[in-house]
Amino acid sequence: MHTGQFFKLSLLLATFFVFCETSAQKYEIPLIPRPSEYEFQYGDFELNERTQFYVDTSNYRAVDVADYFQSRIRTVSGMKVPIKPLSEFNQYMTGVVVFRLDSLAQLGNEGYELDVARYQVNITAKEPAGLFYAIQTIRQLLPVEFEHDQILRGFEWKIPGVHIKDVPKYKWRGLHLDTGRHVSSVSFIKKYLDNMALHKLNTFHWHLTEDQGWRLEIKKYPRLTEVGAFRDSTLLGRYGSNKYDGKRYGGFYTQEEAREIVEYARGLFITVVPEIEMPGHATAAIAAYPELGNTNRAVKPVTTWGVFPDIFNVEESTFNFLEDVLSEVIDIFPSEYIHIGGDEAPKDQWKNSRRVQAKMDSLGLKDEHELQSYFIKRIESYLNDKGRQIIGWDEILEGGLAPNAAVMSWRGEEGGIAAAKSGHQVVMSPNSHLYFDHAQGDVEQEPLSIGGYLPLEKVYSYDPTPAVLNAREREYILGAQANLWTEYLPTNASRWYMLLPRVSALSEVVWSGKEHKNWSSFKNRLPGQFKRYEAMGLPYAKTIFDIEINAKYDEKHKNYRVNLHKQWDGILFFTTDGSAPTSKSKLYSKPLELKPGTTIRAGLFKNGKLQGKITSETLKDPKAKN
Repeated sequence: MHTGQFFKLSLLLATFFVFCETSAQKYEIPLIPRPSEYEFQYGDFELNERTQFYVDTSNYRAVDVADYFQSRIRTVSGMKVPIKPLSEFNQYMTGVVVFRLDSLAQLGNEGYELDVARYQVNITAKEPAGLFYAIQTIRQLLPVEFEHDQILRGFEWKIPGVHIKDVPKYKWRGLHLDTGRHVSSVSFIKKYLDNMALHKLNTFHWHLTEDQGWRLEIKKYPRLTEVGAFRDSTLLGRYGSNKYDGKRYGGFYTQEEAREIVEYARGLFITVVPEIEMPGHATAAIAAYPELGNTNRAVKPVTTWGVFPDIFNVEESTFNFLEDVLSEVIDIFPSEYIHIGGDEAPKDQWKNSRRVQAKMDSLGLKDEHELQSYFIKRIESYLNDKGRQIIGWDEILEGGLAPNAAVMSWRGEEGGIAAAKSGHQVVMSPNSHLYFDHAQGDVEQEPLSIGGYLPLEKVYSYDPTPAVLNAREREYILGAQANLWTEYLPTNASRWYMLLPRVSALSEVVWSGKEHKNWSSFKNRLPGQFKRYEAMGLPYAKTIFDIEINAKYDEKHKNYRVNLHKQWDGILFFTTDGSAPTSKSKLYSKPLELKPGTTIRAGLFKNGKLQGKITSETLKDPKAKN
């Protein structure tokens, strides 16, 4: 080699490594959730016709992971990568992906190490779940075209050189789906699970029974789906509109379909936790079997949204019914936990029932809250005898918590804190931060929703472990879960819109944890995730580009102090004359003092281009009558 050529090569390599170091600081690795540790390495690994997988074939779940990756590669490239026994691998081979199981205690049951070099990809984990999550990481390192469902010929499938060590923060990384209000198809649920897997979530909470519909086939009680799965009509518009579509609506999942979903989830290392509501949210069940209720009044599955009076009675026959139902449920769902609801159970019917009051007297219970506790404890005892545990919404704390119950805290964190302090397992799911049915942007411009305001930044800010807990109590926090209630989400598109990109924020809350989260870093990685959603054909909300208007009335000065808040990078422009703001409008730099009656309109601009939608608010006169 000539001296000049050697100098040029040395300079090129030096420039490359300086670039890598600078990039590592300035540019984040394009992964969501963010891994625990990573560093860039020289050289890309290319998946091509010569690629081979090596895996411990004695572990069928490890082989399942290799099969999963192979199937995905074949879908987008047409290539079928051979899977060979790990015993045939040697370290001098090139063009290979190696799946290893090793007793590395520091990785836990779901962590992994991933080493991508030019000639080899090495994946190491203690359990097959870790291998699977490494594949989800590789999936995001590959070009976004890897998410297509058609063969792309002549495409280069390169994985950038990187070394990653990654361990999840929490055991319970959950996402909920309400199918009681509106039914989701089996195909939609599978895509929902796929998206969970991409984000390294591992618990699917399936809400199956409601006042508006009973969704799971129970063979011993066919009227639950013959009658309870269908309502006569559905509310149109917001709660209280009193307008209905007049169309019969309903549907349910056969046990075969439920098993299919459980098995599909198992392949993605996701546990399905079913929810059978009790004692409240039981109108559909009582419509099917009136003897389960507290009155002689015939009821039908509810056609609107809210909390309703019909709850299960406390007769022995009702407990026999519930045990029969749960017997079939646990035969379908192998999960450790069975969710029994326990929330929003009005006690009026119990208070007004002579039989219920007599039951309370015979049991020595002082009030209806203690009766609900008795009810939950009865169910827990049955499930414990079957080797299962119960989990319920935080209302199950009222009247005394069942001995082994886990608590899902939704009315803020107080219930979860109380449960952890008393030595019970907790899943945090506060409506303030993790209710994905709440609006993401300006309510006037967003699709119809149940209300509330939950922007992406607020989801991302959540920490599931309350600071008030001591070290021992923190051990009881299993993790966190976001909930997608579907009163106002009747279509697949509406559900995806509310889910994405907030599920990406959730993934870093529960996988990366407080130690590895960084909002600025997350924003840098989010555009790549948007491209991935687009490649999957999934509609997602772009409200992160919108402006939040915060106005507070100053009684002393008789005006509003208005703050404009942005989540994304750009310049804020606004108007107060009713016109649409442009990049030539007034520049926002500090809080505004505006009079009642003023309409402020604001937008985020970058390079002179509007990034999201225009946000608008008319500042009401506090003295004006509604």
